[in-house]
Amino acid sequence: MTKGQSLLLGLAVLGLGAIGYALFQANGFEGFSAGIGASTLLMVVVVGWTASYLFRAVSGNMTYMQQRRSYRAAYDAATTAELQRKFEALSPEEQLRLLRETGQLAAEGPDPDDGGIEPSGTVPGPAVEGGAVQGEA
Repeated sequence: MTKGQSLLLGLAVLGLGAIGYALFQANGFEGFSAGIGASTLLMVVVVGWTASYLFRAVSGNMTYMQQRRSYRAAYDAATTAELQRKFEALSPEEQLRLLRETGQLAAEGPDPDDGGIEPSGTVPGPAVEGGAVQGEA
């Protein structure tokens, strides 16, 4: 939120109080009663908005967090696709060597001379759980 937007929000809340005061006066409330009624209504609105903000912050449904999750999912998909493309460009011997080095294949794996490896179709990526990479806060 920019500084200008926060000023406009403050003016909107002030205007809401004035509108509430005018509505209470139009419905027959006099002087202080209209002011107290408008203040009470405005306070309920502000407390409700604050409670909804705190709920969204605690539950993780803030706009920034949602953007971060979607960015991370798109980044992981693009990275996985690029790694898969590079892996498939390797020779079968290089693929076996890489799989053994990363622990994805036992040291005594299939012989590259007997027809190569049988690819699983995907490159192991980071473990993703609930939209976030494991170990990431």
